[in-house]
Amino acid sequence: MASREEMSTSFGAASAAYDVGRPEYPAESVAFLLAPLEGRARVADVGAGTGKLLRSILRVRDVDAVAVDPDAAMLETLAERTPGVGRRVGTAEQLPLEDASVDAVVMGQAWHWVEPVAGSREIGRVLRPGGGLGLIWNVRDERVVWVHKLTHILHASSAEEMIADGHIPIHEPFGELEKHVFEWERVMTRSDIESMVRSRSYFITAPEADQERMISEVGVLLDGLGVVGEQTIAMPYVTKAFRATRP
Repeated sequence: MASREEMSTSFGAASAAYDVGRPEYPAESVAFLLAPLEGRARVADVGAGTGKLLRSILRVRDVDAVAVDPDAAMLETLAERTPGVGRRVGTAEQLPLEDASVDAVVMGQAWHWVEPVAGSREIGRVLRPGGGLGLIWNVRDERVVWVHKLTHILHASSAEEMIADGHIPIHEPFGELEKHVFEWERVMTRSDIESMVRSRSYFITAPEADQERMISEVGVLLDGLGVVGEQTIAMPYVTKAFRATRP
């Protein structure tokens, strides 16, 4: 099994599948993250990936954005989908940003990969006083039986484990997190779901035989649900958003 570090930097190998298979973020949840900001803010999307959260933000609010990700391949896909946005290679623990240079740092599907003490300290460094940290996850709603079966096939991700635990670890200079929960559905084709499967770090880093087994088992599940050809199914999601302010 791949190490946590290998899994955290595996996504560039499947950037196209990631961009197709992963959902963007509901406007209501994004608005919650951005609500404390005033005027035209400078926002750093850290762990930006292919730009799912960034594009969701730009649809909600006009901001001066910069995308940071440890994987240059992911940033290349982001550039194709979101031209004109500044891009820098880096991590939450080592940000390529100047002191007190941004009004907000946001992270979508990413904080569970971060060492929380070092990440909190480094994000606090680049935020202006009164700036905000926003963390957000789209999590499949496993209260739905077929979704629970899907996760059993794929194995729970680090994000799903953190959200299930209910504890989001952040440290100084941040205090208590405010929370926002939003339930919604994403209509997906069989191809969309297979792309989502192929975008997961557990799948990307698995041996080829295990990858083939997972795809086969997901196919059997979708067959049983009648999701064949261009048929679609509503994937239920719960988006959980958290925000904190730098003193």
